[in-house]
Amino acid sequence: MLHGPERCGEEKSHMPTRLLELYADPRRGGSCKGMITRFFIGATLVQIVCLDLEGVLVPEIWIEVSQRTGIAELSRTTRDEPDYDKLMRGRIEILERHGLRLADIQGVIATMAPLDGAEEFLGRLRARFQVVILSDTFYEFADPLMHRLGRPTLFCHRLEVCTEGFVRGHRLRMPDQKRAAVNAFRALNFTTVAAGDSYNDIAMLGAAHAGIFFRPPPGVTEQFPDFLVTQTYADLDDAISRAVGGHG
Repeated sequence: MLHGPERCGEEKSHMPTRLLELYADPRRGGSCKGMITRFFIGATLVQIVCLDLEGVLVPEIWIEVSQRTGIAELSRTTRDEPDYDKLMRGRIEILERHGLRLADIQGVIATMAPLDGAEEFLGRLRARFQVVILSDTFYEFADPLMHRLGRPTLFCHRLEVCTEGFVRGHRLRMPDQKRAAVNAFRALNFTTVAAGDSYNDIAMLGAAHAGIFFRPPPGVTEQFPDFLVTQTYADLDDAISRAVGGHG
């Protein structure tokens, strides 16, 4: 906390918002403009937190569809099959075999809710950092869940759907899009922290300044023991804050 007026040469990362507004007031002559600009860049604008979606903020969509439809084969996720393209081709074949349309899957997703505590966690995170969701889901699936989460920025993929409403294929935004996004943020001089739960997050975690697991299965952590493991949103929040502080 500040207990008295600050000189322009003293950059305080903990400066209260109201005091910043006062310094930014043009009636003050703009004498602290440089300090204000440096504060905002140092405190917020150069920090991005990248989060996986399923397993971190919302339940696994395909597991939910499997449970609702009784089709056990659809319960396989990237925790079981690290090759995402192969996994999706298999899912599409299963949907076709059982006559399930996109609308059937969307009907299941519309009844889903974020994981307990996810909305509050994300709200706290977005109040302090820029947050981008990097997911291997599809825009055709994610909309109702994004609405529940307050519409954070989402990078994901697209489905190819025929006129009869069946899923015929999928279009990846680009190969290895999670790692590519993190590398791009870093190239733009953003301090980047990433959190995920499964095999398809490993490249993203490794590319970030700091990578953090959230509730990963044991097999993943055994193969990749170098990443910090968290089990609660409080622990993940704390780990992100410490990681950002260590790279500020």
